[in-house]
Amino acid sequence: MSNNDNPAFLLVHGAWHGAWTWNKVIPLLAASGYAAIAIDLPRDGLNAKFPAAFYQRPIDPEAYGTEPSPIAASSQDDANDAALAAVDQAAAMGNGKVVVVGHSLGGTTITHVAELAPEKLHAVVYLSAVLLPNGTTPGEMLFSEPMSTSLVPTLLLGDPEVIGAMRIDPLSSDPEYAAGAKQAFYGDVDDETIKATMKLLSCDEPASVLGVPSPVTAENFGSVTRHYIRLTQDLAVTLAAQDAGIAGIDAVMPNPTIVHTMETSHSPFLSDPQGLADILAKTAA
Repeated sequence: MSNNDNPAFLLVHGAWHGAWTWNKVIPLLAASGYAAIAIDLPRDGLNAKFPAAFYQRPIDPEAYGTEPSPIAASSQDDANDAALAAVDQAAAMGNGKVVVVGHSLGGTTITHVAELAPEKLHAVVYLSAVLLPNGTTPGEMLFSEPMSTSLVPTLLLGDPEVIGAMRIDPLSSDPEYAAGAKQAFYGDVDDETIKATMKLLSCDEPASVLGVPSPVTAENFGSVTRHYIRLTQDLAVTLAAQDAGIAGIDAVMPNPTIVHTMETSHSPFLSDPQGLADILAKTAA
């Protein structure tokens, strides 16, 4: 079966990551007959911008924690527009329908896409991603009880309300901080891959996206087949938060979430790309 007989994939990365997140997964999907594209959201990947203090090593904690973010003005609408344009690009690569996949904070963007353009989608897939009922914000999820054991808040530097961003330091020379980042994002990834990956991360995500409520309606979002891939060893988006997201959306939508489970940390696209690709192929069937 050719790629044109199947839905194509649009792959959306999570916070501080980029299109490179999916480099190991895309060829595996292609081998199964599925075309796929990944994008850099407007504030990440090749679109990332860094505060001047990021380049001053050893880092000055005071300067780094207070310098305004150069991507503070990047909005959720900007991310939505980029993803919607990419949906059309992906649709032309397959049978006209698209499976949109979002990892982690990328779940916010794919939620908006599913609400705004449900007729273009074959399915929407949340990979340990933010999944919220109407009116709930990502910020409310981040500071909810199910997320109380997440390691992500321990990595944030500076006051997001002051600098306009959720800021991390992927190049930190502090062994304790680096170990925390590893456990949060890449607990089952080999050390050499982690070293390479840390050099690809951006440092800022706009704080404003935390305050944007979920727009979902039963008529639009609820008309799209929905999958969730649970990651049992995830210390960034905790398993409790993943399950709470599934339960919360299922309580208000007419269609139940189709649930899959992987025994991995937050980044199976690095630790088990074949296993992830196999599940994604099933969501396109």
